[in-house]
Amino acid sequence: MNAPMETVFGLLGGLAVFLFGMNMMSESLQKAAGAKMKSILSMLTSNPVLGVLAGAVATAVLQSSSATTVMAIGFVSARLMTLRQAIAVIFGANIGTTMTAQLMAFKLSDYIWLIVFVGFIVWFAAKDERVKNIGQTVFAFGLLFVGIDTMGAVMKPLAQSEVFLAMIDQVKDIPALGVAAGTVMTLVVQSSSATIAVLQSFASQPGPDGVTSVLGLQGSIPILLGDNIGTTITALLACIGQSRDAKRTAVAHSVFNVTGAFVFIWFVPLIAQFVQLLTPGPELDVIARQIANAHTTFNIVCTLLWLPFIGAMVKIVTFLVPGKAGEAAPGALVVLDDKILGQPVFAIRMFGEELQKYCDKVRAMLAALPEAIANRDAAALKALQADCAQVEAAESELANYAVELLSAGATSERQAAEISDLMFIVDAAGRIGSRCGEAAALYGERLSSKKPFSDEAREELAESAAMVADMYDAVLRFLSDGGTASEQVLDERRRQIVKRQSRARKAHFRRVGSRQCAPENKAVYNQLLLCLERAGNECSNLVEHGAELSMWGDALGADRPGSHDGGAPPVAKRSEAPVDELAEALA
Repeated sequence: MNAPMETVFGLLGGLAVFLFGMNMMSESLQKAAGAKMKSILSMLTSNPVLGVLAGAVATAVLQSSSATTVMAIGFVSARLMTLRQAIAVIFGANIGTTMTAQLMAFKLSDYIWLIVFVGFIVWFAAKDERVKNIGQTVFAFGLLFVGIDTMGAVMKPLAQSEVFLAMIDQVKDIPALGVAAGTVMTLVVQSSSATIAVLQSFASQPGPDGVTSVLGLQGSIPILLGDNIGTTITALLACIGQSRDAKRTAVAHSVFNVTGAFVFIWFVPLIAQFVQLLTPGPELDVIARQIANAHTTFNIVCTLLWLPFIGAMVKIVTFLVPGKAGEAAPGALVVLDDKILGQPVFAIRMFGEELQKYCDKVRAMLAALPEAIANRDAAALKALQADCAQVEAAESELANYAVELLSAGATSERQAAEISDLMFIVDAAGRIGSRCGEAAALYGERLSSKKPFSDEAREELAESAAMVADMYDAVLRFLSDGGTASEQVLDERRRQIVKRQSRARKAHFRRVGSRQCAPENKAVYNQLLLCLERAGNECSNLVEHGAELSMWGDALGADRPGSHDGGAPPVAKRSEAPVDELAEALA
């Protein structure tokens, strides 16, 4: 094989190993540190500094600014995060992604295969899932350096090529060419970490004199700036088909990097001198670290410059992407984003948020049913049937999303169990909503007939429906609070519903016998009571599994990120009254 082809294939192979190791490390780190990621997400408040910190830490763990940015776009699209919060997270993500370049600057050539071997043995032999994830992380970390070493080895002949050196001289003299080269490289590879790693590897090659870098720090910085511009294409692609705020989030990422590169390109010599002061030493020995420090300096300075002007950034992206914020599909009860399926911690959090909206919709239906029955409100009964169809559609969406999340292969055993438990809530609440819609349909049909229910029968039905609504509301608070002391109270509530319906049936039999009610109403009346009884039984099922479903509060979190800073209106707030107050109602 001739030398040029060997160089090309070696470069592509080394890049493939590097990207494979990067993706594997990102996935295993998410599994190993999944529980910690929830606390990071809970830091997302209206305070931009905390948002920057959360974005930086999340990206350092995920080892991908693109992953964090795509995640932020998904949250904005699902109205779990405001545009202002997402922009702060993206600022932090740009800082966090510099950790990869810092890792690549370490000289680990003598220990690479030892790291790969130890990581593989731990990954292969460990029985505990967390230990296996740690072993996989170490193994993937070793693969990163295998890829870097492979690329470095095949690029050595380039440092002696007169044609290639002439091209490098042009890049050194015209920084704009370096920016263009870095942008195109990252657009193709779709990973700024990979292109920066290639840059570090190539810059570490000696020039013709054998002492100085073939590229030098001053020639590397423009390419580095181009890498930062090219990485924004991933976010722009991710926002296609998303809400306007999601598109604005992606555009903000581009504005941040483009404006930063435009400012920095005028001060390349000054920046190079500053970084050389930070990292002194023989150029070939420290050039990789200097590039990493230049990358970190660029993102920290840009963040400090933009942080006081987040409001201005919001106005800029709103101007670039005009339209009303927070647009959602008409009639959609839940909004789920499949672009964050690869980050199960955040996907489960979003699933929990949408699940709460879903359960609150069922709560509203149950609350409206007694009044619609008592007032013989045909329009309200018809609206409840439409709400039932919406709940059933949302149930299907949630179930499909849970299947996709599990089949993505990124969930740990604990996360898989959590998804299964949350789906139990989805199924139970869906059946309750269906019973409510069925009751509304049955009563609506009888209301339009020539022989409607008597006033006494109507009051009994309304009272039974109200008892079920109260119990469901208490069950949701029970699941949220995890209060096992209320379990007996809720079970007694279900018994009271059954007793109340038994009395209602007997009273209806008497009315039919005395001709106060039409005999044709008997079957429908029993069906209505059966619907309400089944809804009460589903509430009891949720209570019985309450201990296993205590993660309901974990999935939703105490601090709802979408509730700050003028974001989407929060879901209906639960009553703060303790569930034990039900005991008084039973007296």
